Amino acid sequence: MGWLAAGDTYEVALVDGRVVARSAAAGAPAGQERKQVRSLPAEIRDRPEVIELQRFAEWLDRHAAECAAQVTTWMVSSLPVPTGLLARVWPDEAWQAALRDVVVVADGPDETGFLRDADESGALRVVNLDGETVRLTPRTVTLPHPVLLPDLEELRTFAAESGMVQGVEQIHRATWHKPADLEGTADAVREFAGAEYRSWFHLSARATSLGYTVSGSSVIDRIRDAGRIFTASVGMSDPYTEEQAWTGGLTWSDEDGYRTLPLTEVGPVAWSEGMRMAAALHAGRTVPTDGER
Repeated sequence: MGWLAAGDTYEVALVDGRVVARSAAAGAPAGQERKQVRSLPAEIRDRPEVIELQRFAEWLDRHAAECAAQVTTWMVSSLPVPTGLLARVWPDEAWQAALRDVVVVADGPDETGFLRDADESGALRVVNLDGETVRLTPRTVTLPHPVLLPDLEELRTFAAESGMVQGVEQIHRATWHKPADLEGTADAVREFAGAEYRSWFHLSARATSLGYTVSGSSVIDRIRDAGRIFTASVGMSDPYTEEQAWTGGLTWSDEDGYRTLPLTEVGPVAWSEGMRMAAALHAGRTVPTDGER
Protein backbone atom coordinates (compact mmCIF):
# COMPACT_ATOMS: atom_id res chain seq x y z
CA MET A 1 0.00 0.00 0.00
CA GLY A 2 1.32 3.41 -0.98
CA TRP A 3 1.54 6.63 0.96
CA LEU A 4 -1.44 9.00 1.13
CA ALA A 5 -1.23 12.75 1.59
CA ALA A 6 -2.62 13.88 4.96
CA GLY A 7 -2.55 17.64 4.61
CA ASP A 8 0.44 19.51 3.25
CA THR A 9 3.01 18.36 5.79
CA TYR A 10 2.59 14.59 6.23
CA GLU A 11 1.86 11.38 4.36
CA VAL A 12 0.36 8.29 6.00
CA ALA A 13 0.38 4.59 5.21
CA LEU A 14 -0.47 1.25 6.73
CA VAL A 15 2.74 -0.56 7.74
CA ASP A 16 2.63 -3.91 9.59
CA GLY A 17 -0.96 -3.26 10.64
CA ARG A 18 -0.27 0.23 12.03
CA VAL A 19 -0.96 3.67 10.63
CA VAL A 20 2.35 5.53 10.38
CA ALA A 21 3.29 8.97 9.12
CA ARG A 22 6.25 10.60 7.42
CA SER A 23 7.02 14.10 6.26
CA ALA A 24 5.61 14.97 2.88
CA ALA A 25 7.94 15.35 -0.09
CA ALA A 26 7.25 19.07 -0.29
CA GLY A 27 8.31 19.57 3.31
CA ALA A 28 11.52 17.55 3.23
CA PRO A 29 14.89 19.12 2.41
CA ALA A 30 16.23 18.22 -1.02
CA GLY A 31 18.17 14.98 -1.07
CA GLN A 32 17.27 14.09 2.51
CA GLU A 33 15.55 10.75 3.18
CA ARG A 34 12.11 11.11 4.71
CA LYS A 35 11.81 9.34 8.05
CA GLN A 36 8.72 7.82 9.57
CA VAL A 37 7.30 9.59 12.61
CA ARG A 38 7.24 7.35 15.70
CA SER A 39 3.69 8.38 16.63
CA LEU A 40 0.98 10.09 14.65
CA PRO A 41 1.27 13.88 14.98
CA ALA A 42 -1.67 15.39 16.83
CA GLU A 43 -2.56 17.69 13.93
CA ILE A 44 -3.42 14.79 11.58
CA ARG A 45 -4.99 12.25 13.96
CA ASP A 46 -8.54 13.36 13.06
CA ARG A 47 -7.98 13.65 9.34
CA PRO A 48 -10.26 11.39 7.24
CA GLU A 49 -7.28 9.67 5.60
CA VAL A 50 -5.96 8.59 9.00
CA ILE A 51 -9.37 7.50 10.31
CA GLU A 52 -10.10 5.43 7.19
CA LEU A 53 -6.71 3.71 7.38
CA GLN A 54 -7.31 2.90 11.06
CA ARG A 55 -10.70 1.42 10.25
CA PHE A 56 -9.17 -0.58 7.43
CA ALA A 57 -6.48 -1.91 9.78
CA GLU A 58 -9.18 -2.98 12.26
CA TRP A 59 -11.08 -4.73 9.47
CA LEU A 60 -7.93 -6.56 8.38
CA ASP A 61 -7.39 -7.77 11.96
CA ARG A 62 -10.99 -9.02 12.19
CA HIS A 63 -10.73 -10.68 8.78
CA ALA A 64 -7.51 -12.48 9.73
CA ALA A 65 -9.08 -13.69 12.98
CA GLU A 66 -12.17 -14.93 11.12
CA CYS A 67 -10.04 -16.83 8.59
CA ALA A 68 -8.03 -18.48 11.34
CA ALA A 69 -11.21 -19.37 13.24
CA GLN A 70 -12.75 -20.98 10.16
CA VAL A 71 -9.63 -23.04 9.43
CA THR A 72 -9.54 -24.10 13.09
CA THR A 73 -13.17 -25.22 12.83
CA TRP A 74 -12.36 -27.30 9.74
CA MET A 75 -9.42 -28.83 11.58
CA VAL A 76 -11.09 -29.59 14.91
CA SER A 77 -14.09 -31.11 13.10
CA SER A 78 -11.93 -32.85 10.44
CA LEU A 79 -14.51 -31.72 7.89
CA PRO A 80 -13.90 -32.34 4.16
CA VAL A 81 -13.00 -29.07 2.45
CA PRO A 82 -13.36 -28.67 -1.35
CA THR A 83 -10.01 -28.02 -2.99
CA GLY A 84 -11.75 -25.54 -5.27
CA LEU A 85 -12.62 -23.47 -2.21
CA LEU A 86 -9.01 -23.52 -1.02
CA ALA A 87 -7.87 -22.37 -4.47
CA ARG A 88 -10.40 -19.54 -4.45
CA VAL A 89 -9.36 -18.12 -1.07
CA TRP A 90 -5.61 -18.78 -1.37
CA PRO A 91 -4.72 -15.41 -3.03
CA ASP A 92 -6.08 -13.63 0.07
CA GLU A 93 -3.12 -13.06 2.39
CA ALA A 94 -5.20 -13.65 5.53
CA TRP A 95 -6.52 -16.98 4.26
CA GLN A 96 -3.05 -17.97 3.07
CA ALA A 97 -1.54 -17.18 6.47
CA ALA A 98 -4.11 -19.43 8.16
CA LEU A 99 -3.78 -22.28 5.64
CA ARG A 100 -0.07 -22.36 4.84
CA ASP A 101 1.72 -25.42 6.26
CA VAL A 102 -1.46 -26.94 7.68
CA VAL A 103 -1.37 -30.73 7.30
CA VAL A 104 -3.89 -31.97 4.74
CA VAL A 105 -4.92 -35.51 3.82
CA ALA A 106 -6.28 -36.26 0.36
CA ASP A 107 -7.67 -39.56 -0.90
CA GLY A 108 -5.41 -41.81 1.12
CA PRO A 109 -3.01 -41.78 4.08
CA ASP A 110 -0.08 -41.71 1.64
CA GLU A 111 -1.37 -38.40 0.27
CA THR A 112 -0.53 -36.39 3.38
CA GLY A 113 1.60 -33.30 3.63
CA PHE A 114 2.01 -29.65 4.55
CA LEU A 115 -0.02 -27.35 2.29
CA ARG A 116 2.18 -24.90 0.40
CA ASP A 117 0.04 -23.73 -2.52
CA ALA A 118 -3.39 -24.00 -4.14
CA ASP A 119 -3.67 -22.98 -7.78
CA GLU A 120 -6.62 -21.89 -9.90
CA SER A 121 -7.15 -25.40 -11.30
CA GLY A 122 -7.87 -26.71 -7.80
CA ALA A 123 -4.56 -28.56 -7.53
CA LEU A 124 -2.73 -28.48 -4.23
CA ARG A 125 1.01 -28.56 -3.69
CA VAL A 126 2.08 -30.19 -0.46
CA VAL A 127 5.41 -31.15 1.09
CA ASN A 128 5.42 -34.73 2.37
CA LEU A 129 7.55 -36.30 5.08
CA ASP A 130 10.17 -37.23 2.47
CA GLY A 131 10.68 -33.54 1.81
CA GLU A 132 9.21 -33.83 -1.68
CA THR A 133 6.75 -31.33 -3.11
CA VAL A 134 3.89 -33.26 -4.72
CA ARG A 135 0.83 -32.14 -6.65
CA LEU A 136 -2.55 -33.43 -5.47
CA THR A 137 -5.86 -33.08 -7.32
CA PRO A 138 -8.54 -34.56 -5.03
CA ARG A 139 -12.06 -33.16 -4.96
CA THR A 140 -11.80 -32.58 -1.20
CA VAL A 141 -9.19 -32.78 1.53
CA THR A 142 -9.38 -32.92 5.29
CA LEU A 143 -7.33 -30.90 7.74
CA PRO A 144 -7.24 -33.61 10.43
CA HIS A 145 -7.37 -33.03 14.13
CA PRO A 146 -3.88 -33.96 15.41
CA VAL A 147 -5.22 -36.84 17.52
CA LEU A 148 -6.18 -38.51 14.22
CA LEU A 149 -2.72 -38.15 12.66
CA PRO A 150 -0.78 -41.42 13.08
CA ASP A 151 2.51 -39.71 12.12
CA LEU A 152 2.06 -36.76 14.45
CA GLU A 153 5.49 -36.95 16.08
CA GLU A 154 7.20 -37.29 12.69
CA LEU A 155 5.21 -34.32 11.39
CA ARG A 156 6.24 -32.24 14.40
CA THR A 157 9.89 -33.15 13.95
CA PHE A 158 9.82 -32.43 10.22
CA ALA A 159 8.13 -29.06 10.76
CA ALA A 160 10.69 -28.05 13.39
CA GLU A 161 13.63 -29.06 11.21
CA SER A 162 12.12 -27.24 8.21
CA GLY A 163 11.32 -24.07 10.15
CA MET A 164 7.59 -24.34 9.44
CA VAL A 165 5.24 -22.25 11.58
CA GLN A 166 1.54 -22.97 11.24
CA GLY A 167 -0.96 -20.12 11.25
CA VAL A 168 -3.43 -22.24 13.22
CA GLU A 169 -2.67 -24.59 16.08
CA GLN A 170 -2.76 -28.07 14.53
CA ILE A 171 0.27 -30.32 14.93
CA HIS A 172 1.31 -28.60 18.16
CA ARG A 173 -2.21 -28.57 19.60
CA ALA A 174 -2.33 -30.33 22.97
CA THR A 175 -3.86 -33.80 22.59
CA TRP A 176 -5.10 -36.51 24.91
CA HIS A 177 -5.74 -40.11 23.90
CA LYS A 178 -8.60 -42.00 25.50
CA PRO A 179 -7.34 -44.86 27.70
CA ALA A 180 -8.15 -48.33 26.44
CA ASP A 181 -8.96 -49.71 29.90
CA LEU A 182 -11.90 -47.50 30.87
CA GLU A 183 -14.59 -49.04 33.04
CA GLY A 184 -17.84 -49.53 31.19
CA THR A 185 -19.85 -47.65 33.84
CA ALA A 186 -17.52 -44.64 34.15
CA ASP A 187 -19.08 -41.38 32.94
CA ALA A 188 -16.79 -38.64 34.30
CA VAL A 189 -13.11 -37.66 34.42
CA ARG A 190 -11.92 -35.94 37.58
CA GLU A 191 -8.25 -35.52 36.71
CA PHE A 192 -8.58 -31.74 36.46
CA ALA A 193 -11.41 -31.21 38.97
CA GLY A 194 -11.00 -29.03 42.03
CA ALA A 195 -9.23 -26.08 40.39
CA GLU A 196 -9.90 -23.14 42.71
CA TYR A 197 -10.67 -19.61 41.53
CA ARG A 198 -11.16 -16.45 43.57
CA SER A 199 -14.74 -16.15 42.34
CA TRP A 200 -17.24 -17.57 39.87
CA PHE A 201 -16.67 -14.48 37.74
CA HIS A 202 -12.93 -15.18 37.48
CA LEU A 203 -13.67 -18.74 36.42
CA SER A 204 -16.30 -17.73 33.87
CA ALA A 205 -14.00 -15.02 32.49
CA ARG A 206 -11.23 -17.60 32.06
CA ALA A 207 -13.65 -19.91 30.23
CA THR A 208 -14.95 -17.29 27.81
CA SER A 209 -11.46 -15.94 27.12
CA LEU A 210 -10.54 -19.44 25.94
CA GLY A 211 -13.52 -19.49 23.59
CA TYR A 212 -15.80 -21.73 25.65
CA THR A 213 -19.39 -21.13 26.68
CA VAL A 214 -20.68 -20.79 30.23
CA SER A 215 -24.14 -22.32 30.54
CA GLY A 216 -25.74 -22.56 33.95
CA SER A 217 -23.28 -24.32 36.24
CA SER A 218 -21.04 -25.68 33.47
CA VAL A 219 -18.39 -24.65 31.00
CA ILE A 220 -19.22 -26.35 27.72
CA ASP A 221 -17.70 -27.03 24.32
CA ARG A 222 -19.55 -28.65 21.43
CA ILE A 223 -17.36 -30.86 19.29
CA ARG A 224 -18.01 -32.59 15.98
CA ASP A 225 -16.42 -36.02 15.89
CA ALA A 226 -16.96 -38.38 12.92
CA GLY A 227 -20.24 -36.68 12.05
CA ARG A 228 -21.57 -36.79 15.61
CA ILE A 229 -21.91 -33.81 17.95
CA PHE A 230 -20.67 -34.21 21.52
CA THR A 231 -21.10 -31.69 24.33
CA ALA A 232 -18.16 -31.67 26.74
CA SER A 233 -18.93 -30.08 30.12
CA VAL A 234 -16.83 -29.07 33.11
CA GLY A 235 -18.86 -28.39 36.26
CA MET A 236 -18.69 -25.07 38.10
CA SER A 237 -19.68 -24.15 41.64
CA ASP A 238 -22.78 -22.03 42.22
CA PRO A 239 -22.10 -18.26 41.99
CA TYR A 240 -24.95 -17.51 44.43
CA THR A 241 -23.91 -19.77 47.30
CA GLU A 242 -20.12 -19.73 47.25
CA GLU A 243 -17.66 -16.84 47.45
CA GLN A 244 -14.94 -18.83 45.73
CA ALA A 245 -15.34 -21.13 42.75
CA TRP A 246 -14.13 -24.60 41.82
CA THR A 247 -14.18 -26.69 38.71
CA GLY A 248 -15.92 -30.04 38.80
CA GLY A 249 -15.61 -33.21 36.80
CA LEU A 250 -15.53 -33.47 33.01
CA THR A 251 -18.42 -35.25 31.31
CA TRP A 252 -19.68 -35.72 27.78
CA SER A 253 -23.25 -35.80 26.62
CA ASP A 254 -25.19 -35.99 23.39
CA GLU A 255 -25.72 -32.94 21.19
CA ASP A 256 -28.58 -31.57 23.28
CA GLY A 257 -26.73 -32.15 26.54
CA TYR A 258 -29.53 -34.21 28.07
CA ARG A 259 -27.91 -37.67 28.33
CA THR A 260 -24.53 -38.13 29.99
CA LEU A 261 -22.54 -40.61 27.94
CA PRO A 262 -20.39 -43.45 29.23
CA LEU A 263 -16.75 -42.61 28.61
CA THR A 264 -16.47 -45.64 26.33
CA GLU A 265 -18.85 -43.90 23.86
CA VAL A 266 -16.81 -40.71 23.57
CA GLY A 267 -14.99 -40.30 20.25
CA PRO A 268 -11.23 -39.61 20.07
CA VAL A 269 -11.56 -35.96 19.01
CA ALA A 270 -14.30 -35.23 21.54
CA TRP A 271 -12.18 -36.84 24.25
CA SER A 272 -9.08 -34.85 23.35
CA GLU A 273 -10.91 -31.52 23.07
CA GLY A 274 -12.81 -32.09 26.32
CA MET A 275 -9.60 -32.89 28.17
CA ARG A 276 -7.96 -29.84 26.57
CA MET A 277 -10.74 -27.63 27.93
CA ALA A 278 -10.53 -29.12 31.43
CA ALA A 279 -6.72 -28.80 31.47
CA ALA A 280 -6.88 -25.16 30.33
CA LEU A 281 -9.36 -24.29 33.09
CA HIS A 282 -7.17 -26.07 35.63
CA ALA A 283 -4.10 -24.17 34.42
CA GLY A 284 -5.80 -20.83 35.11
CA ARG A 285 -6.59 -21.63 38.75
CA THR A 286 -5.60 -19.35 41.61
CA VAL A 287 -2.17 -20.31 42.93
CA PRO A 288 -1.75 -19.37 46.63
CA THR A 289 1.12 -17.07 47.46
CA ASP A 290 3.60 -17.92 50.23
CA GLY A 291 1.62 -15.80 52.70
CA GLU A 292 -1.64 -17.58 51.84
CA ARG A 293 -0.32 -21.13 52.24
